[in-house]
Amino acid sequence: MLDSRPDRIRKLLADLVAFDTVSDRSNLPLIAHIESYLASLGVKGERIVDETGQKASLWVTIGPEGQPGLVLSGHTDVVPVVGQHWSHDPFELIERDRKLYGRGTTDMKGFVAVCLAMVPEMLEAKLKTPIHLAISYDEEIGCVGVRPMLGEVAKKRIKPLGCFVGEPTQMQVIIGHKGKHGVRATFKGLARHSSIAPDGVNAIEYAAELITEIRRRAVLLASEGARDELYDVPHTTLLTSIVHGGAALNIVPDQCTVEFECRGIGITESRQVTDAIIAWAKAEIEPAMKAKNPECGIAFEEILDYPALDTGADAAIVTLAKSLAGRNDHAKVAFGTEAGLFVSMAGVPSVVIGPGGIAQAHTPDEFVEMSELDKCAGFVEKLIAHCAKG
Repeated sequence: MLDSRPDRIRKLLADLVAFDTVSDRSNLPLIAHIESYLASLGVKGERIVDETGQKASLWVTIGPEGQPGLVLSGHTDVVPVVGQHWSHDPFELIERDRKLYGRGTTDMKGFVAVCLAMVPEMLEAKLKTPIHLAISYDEEIGCVGVRPMLGEVAKKRIKPLGCFVGEPTQMQVIIGHKGKHGVRATFKGLARHSSIAPDGVNAIEYAAELITEIRRRAVLLASEGARDELYDVPHTTLLTSIVHGGAALNIVPDQCTVEFECRGIGITESRQVTDAIIAWAKAEIEPAMKAKNPECGIAFEEILDYPALDTGADAAIVTLAKSLAGRNDHAKVAFGTEAGLFVSMAGVPSVVIGPGGIAQAHTPDEFVEMSELDKCAGFVEKLIAHCAKG
């Protein structure tokens, strides 16, 4: 006899949390565990392994292979715990007052655990429309791991009907999220003793000009840029997040790196904004550096890039999501997900809907409420009934 559904969810979530899948580590032990669980139910998935052989995604089909299906998508990686003050081992699931604590409980192993816990019901329902599980890696460092999997999905003769990405939305239907483009600027200056500072090229001071311009443009975007009130932050944002430079107080710094990002409300706006900043820096900052020494200048490199999501409110996948969730509202969010890539890489209409709140993600003592997992299980249960009808 099967355990009760809540007990299955708790057990699977405890298992998943116990795997330390911070993005700089392999997720293969976790994937092997999921494969073993599925195999015990007579289900086999398709591994998509990365170039290093240390990471893998898993694509699972339950139901008829020759029919277009619906996707439940989640990632296995989590953000680091270093420097955070946890009240317990972050890789051990602890339950207090119907809250389940542990790294990844909200973002987003809770959703993955619910989907896996519902596999017996999927099998029992004898689905006419298949349900696919898309389990990826390295979402937290730029939606890296889902891309090879989507490359394989795009090659398939039969394309999925739609995708539900289970990031934490408190089971609200999210039809849009911002895209993101991250850039690293490396300033190469000229070192000199600080007593003859004018003879050098101060990489930090030139970098400060870039940071000031980024801030100026961020304020302008907030006050005068395009707005979409469906977003929790209704305008495009710019942020300087990391600065490194200098060796000693008495040396003119010859190097400084600045990392900055744009989160744009338009499909291509993030890159357009950062490209404009790069062009400005090359025209306004770099010539002054090279005038003092031609070996000096600025090198720009892309850190990460993922597209925005902008699904129409009247799209079939949105109508279905609302029906399954038992609600009529929808919204957009500033944080990114893999949903935009499902659309851009594989042409699969997508929405974001999952248990837990984004306020708990990435925090010490991260938790998800059991009531949220119950609501998510109800969503999947209705999806199973929908797919059983064909």
